[in-house]
Amino acid sequence: MLGQGGHVALAVMSLVLLLCREAAPIEVPQDPKILQDLKQPPTIVKQSVKDYIVDPRDNIIIECEAKGNPVPTFSWRRNGKFFNIGKDPRVTMRKRSGTLEIGFRSGGRPEDYEGEYQCFATNDLGVALSNKILLRVSKAPLWPKEVLEPVVVTEGTPLVLACNPPPGLPPPFTFWMNSAMTPIPQDKRVSMGLNGDLYFSNVLTKDAHTDYSCNARFLFTHTIQQKNPFTLKVLTKEPYNDTSYNATDPYGGRKVAESTPTFLSPSGTESSKMVLRDEQLLLECIAAGLPTPTIKWFKKGGDLPGRKVKFDNYNKTLKIINVSEEDAGEYVCMANNHLGSIRHSIFVQVKAAPYWLDKPFNLVLAPEENGPLVCRANGNPKPNIQWLVNGLPIESTPHSPSRQVLGDTIMFRLVQMGSSAVYQCNASNQHGYLMANAFVSVLDMPPRMLGPKNQLIKVIENNRTFLDCPFFGSPLPDLRWFKNGQGSGLDGGQYRVYINGTLEIKRARAEDEGTYTCVANSMLGTAENQVRLEVKEPTRIVRAPERRSAVRGSTAHFDCKVKSDPSLPITVAWTKDDKPLYLGWRLRKDEESLTIPNVNEGDEGTYTCTVKSEIDQDSASARLTVLEEASLNPSVSSALPPDRSDPPMDLDLSDPAARSVRLTWIPGNDHRSPVTEFLVQFEEDRWEPGRWQDLSTYPGDLNSVILQLAPFVNYQFRVTAINAVGQSQPSRPSPRYKTSGAAPDAIPRGLRGWGSKKDNMEITWEPLLDLERNGPNLHYSVWWRRKDLGEGWSNMSTFGSKHVVHNTETYVPYEIKVQARNEFGQGPESNVVVGYSGEDKPTDAPTDLRVSKVDSTKANLHWKPVDLSSVQGEFKEYRLYYWRESSLVPGLMVSKEKKTKGFYSIVAEPSGILSDLVSYSKYKMFLVVTNNLFEGPPSNTVEVTTKEGVPDAPKFFSINRRTFDTVHLEWDKPLEPNGILIGYQLKYQTVNGSRVGRAQLETLPPNVTEFTLRLPDRSTRYKFYLSAFTQVGAGVVYAEESPHFANEGDKSVKVVPVKQQPPVSVADLIAGAKYQLRVYSHELNSISSKSFIFKTKPAYIDQVDIATQGWFIGLMCAIALIILILLIVCFIKRSRGGKYPGGGCVTGFAKYLVRDKKDLPLDPVDQKDQDGSFDYHSDEDNKPLQGSQTSLDGNVKESDDSLVDYGEGGDGQFNEDGSFIGQYTVKKDKDETEGNESSEATSPVNAIYSLA
Repeated sequence: MLGQGGHVALAVMSLVLLLCREAAPIEVPQDPKILQDLKQPPTIVKQSVKDYIVDPRDNIIIECEAKGNPVPTFSWRRNGKFFNIGKDPRVTMRKRSGTLEIGFRSGGRPEDYEGEYQCFATNDLGVALSNKILLRVSKAPLWPKEVLEPVVVTEGTPLVLACNPPPGLPPPFTFWMNSAMTPIPQDKRVSMGLNGDLYFSNVLTKDAHTDYSCNARFLFTHTIQQKNPFTLKVLTKEPYNDTSYNATDPYGGRKVAESTPTFLSPSGTESSKMVLRDEQLLLECIAAGLPTPTIKWFKKGGDLPGRKVKFDNYNKTLKIINVSEEDAGEYVCMANNHLGSIRHSIFVQVKAAPYWLDKPFNLVLAPEENGPLVCRANGNPKPNIQWLVNGLPIESTPHSPSRQVLGDTIMFRLVQMGSSAVYQCNASNQHGYLMANAFVSVLDMPPRMLGPKNQLIKVIENNRTFLDCPFFGSPLPDLRWFKNGQGSGLDGGQYRVYINGTLEIKRARAEDEGTYTCVANSMLGTAENQVRLEVKEPTRIVRAPERRSAVRGSTAHFDCKVKSDPSLPITVAWTKDDKPLYLGWRLRKDEESLTIPNVNEGDEGTYTCTVKSEIDQDSASARLTVLEEASLNPSVSSALPPDRSDPPMDLDLSDPAARSVRLTWIPGNDHRSPVTEFLVQFEEDRWEPGRWQDLSTYPGDLNSVILQLAPFVNYQFRVTAINAVGQSQPSRPSPRYKTSGAAPDAIPRGLRGWGSKKDNMEITWEPLLDLERNGPNLHYSVWWRRKDLGEGWSNMSTFGSKHVVHNTETYVPYEIKVQARNEFGQGPESNVVVGYSGEDKPTDAPTDLRVSKVDSTKANLHWKPVDLSSVQGEFKEYRLYYWRESSLVPGLMVSKEKKTKGFYSIVAEPSGILSDLVSYSKYKMFLVVTNNLFEGPPSNTVEVTTKEGVPDAPKFFSINRRTFDTVHLEWDKPLEPNGILIGYQLKYQTVNGSRVGRAQLETLPPNVTEFTLRLPDRSTRYKFYLSAFTQVGAGVVYAEESPHFANEGDKSVKVVPVKQQPPVSVADLIAGAKYQLRVYSHELNSISSKSFIFKTKPAYIDQVDIATQGWFIGLMCAIALIILILLIVCFIKRSRGGKYPGGGCVTGFAKYLVRDKKDLPLDPVDQKDQDGSFDYHSDEDNKPLQGSQTSLDGNVKESDDSLVDYGEGGDGQFNEDGSFIGQYTVKKDKDETEGNESSEATSPVNAIYSLA
């Protein structure tokens, strides 16, 4: 079990998450209207660095800037005491700022102002503090005067020339030079150490000089000071032979005693080094010996961190950047030559100045709200956390009942106005400190709308739409959206409301047009804003330009026909090769096309038509290819349209390297469309033989490229040419090229550790891709160890991508890492990842579950937490199971389905709010604790009774006009009355367009569900508002408008009991009517499906009677008029020369009618007789028409003025009414027995019936 300190730690760990559920801290928008009126404590925005070194030649400027409302005032402390600026004429403070300026024009020493400074920014709401700024003046002391005796050393022995530069601020940079100001050459044998000394591993005769001088450069003063030079004399046992010197024999043939390695720096066999986290670690080993020793480095118990390690000074210095705790340990440097070796161990400790884990941030709360102020820091040793209020230790300030300090967290509960202050968190250890200001501001502000008023939003149909409604208030208001001022809030289904007030319409449709109102409401008031939404048709190119090929000198034409919303103005613009197209005098553009006359070579390119409206755009492109003039020889194909290129040829490989090769090819014929790019593909025969994969693409003007390849792959390549028409066929494959193997380059991805059982941990990772193997025998080395126990790594190798660690404790953290290896070596290690062993069922149950502050829909819960060690896994949440046991409304059946809600809280006294409860009901609930896999035992079960609330809207509300002067209203009680119904409120008023009449109110008892209203006028329309009410008040309003006619808006409701399994048939529906269908439980009214709208098919398809159409009647009248005119003309002509007026015309007309009836292929040739009558002939071979009668001698009589020729002697006759009946034959002209089958009459009559 945890002690009291343990409970405090648990309470601090997740305080933020609990409080966020009750009342999230308010984020103040950076809106000028808000900030102008918002009172805020001071905040430091700019300050000088903690360790501030200044140049003594310049004025001293110590920065301190702050913001706040009211504007802060500034004061300073120096060395912990009040710094009276007014008494020192050299010190001034800038206006509207706390920055100090110290000038020395009138004298004074900068050293007199050294010390520790701290700035205080103050206003009515609090005090903010700067860091403690240590001001020091840069110093560049002179080198002490000294007489250096000549250094005499025997050849082959080691030597150290000491530098010992004067201590400067900051420390100087040292280097060695000779009297000619030339740097002393340094190499493996001679080099400068980190302390500035010059080390000789062994001295040669050539080292004898009189001017070894150490120099110190001071950064601030930009001065270089030189130490008196050393004189080096080298003693030799044998005379030196200049002529015999060479690089392989630096001793000129003389015998010099060799020696085994010894260390010049550091001394002894071991030493220690302390370095701070995130700084740079420098380890140095300089050895003496002859021959010159070689230095090597390694780390015991592990490898050197390859990515952070660098070797300097000819391997004598080991540098590790950005040191972390993992870099601690024993480092060994080894010096060796052919006579032997020596080692030195350096034990590195990594400490850490404080660094932030959770830096405190400003906290804005409303009255009666809760919130945390968290200040978490880490370091080595663990830093001490100290809280201050307005610059004073929190312990010395008056006690505040709304404030509780829990280690690195201050918890504020039920804050009140006037408790604003600035809190300082100071985290310090022996290596440094951190300090941060965070104000707590208690703000009381009614809701405000921050966006523009009555904004108009235009959106394209079927697009996702966002309607913004930025708002602010303290406490944070609840925001709801309404459409056209009616109905309940919009959320769910098609709509989604975000926490910042934005309303998302997932797919805008025409019916979504309208005025949307967002209403922000809090206990301090209400604010609202409106957004008008217009849904527009998309702008689309319906006839896009198509690829064209034009001969030089001809005309090219591109279409661009656009369809758009009529209310949106559009612009159409053309570009050529993505650049604006200059039309000039030659090119012509209209609304739907672009014309290019007199095409030349400069017109070739890609033309793009772009059409834009204010809210969307569309574009389409096509390429114009200009061809040479067609040759007179038809076999020449220069004017043919472009085609795909021929495949590249003659692939060749050259310039082989370990991971690259040059590929060269000859392009094929481009077929009048230039190649834009080449696609290079490869196939390898080891992992996926036969599968061609894309390697890279290259511009169309290249035919020789360097291919970057992976190791240990047997490649072959092919190339495809791409032009405007499309891709060519692939080329023939190149010869195969096999790259050599190498160690893996890639780190296995997806490393994780998790427990599949309570006593194991599975370490898994993603295996390397085939092309990342880089060599044969790929396997993985995996390491693991318990976190924070300081134990060594366990490791193993596997060919798979998983390793299971068995016999672990339940849910303990492990550090894991993985590395890929093959026959050529090892790849880079992965970063260290923390994994956990398996989880088990929690053993403890939350206790003392209780309820407080129960209203109609919410209840506050409290319980005693479990010991986190009993969770036996990662604490996920406290999970509440609750269900509705019954309704207090008599006879109302409810669903007892269990629901859950999670609460994440590990504070000492957890609590939560359960909302969305149904009013006037009994609930039961219990609590369990959960980890990722299991739930623990349940807590005690408690019963909650919610208070009475306002009812839901009536189940339905229908309005019918059964007569012209009455309106009948029907409704049903709400599905959820949320209390005892005491009646209904019916408000109604006349409506005429946008004008409304005086509202009238009817209050009806709860057992009445219908109402009849007599209309004063048949044309009067009413708007009705119906709501049920309980003792608490009126519920949700159901609004409807009365219809015009008796059959308009018939919304009668039919209830069909269902006692069988679906599907179910619903009968007695009206054809062509629209219905709304919903399925619900008769016993449990709260259980209901969503409404579904459908329309029945029509009983018959409306058919139009052609005889009643105006166009048909007009056509028939025109035909009758033409026939009448024709008959009059014929009779007039016949009366001039014949005794049977009109006979020819009547006969011809009858012939036309019979021909039309029999569908005979007659092509008459008309010949005019002397008497003005017409004869009709057929080109058939002297045959009577089908069914005609001939004379006894087989000839047709040729009387030109009688109707006997058309059947008078046969069966043909006229009825008494003058109508022509019977069959007839056609008289044939002997001169027309052959040819002229297609000749046509030119007479007016023949022309008329030819048209028929």
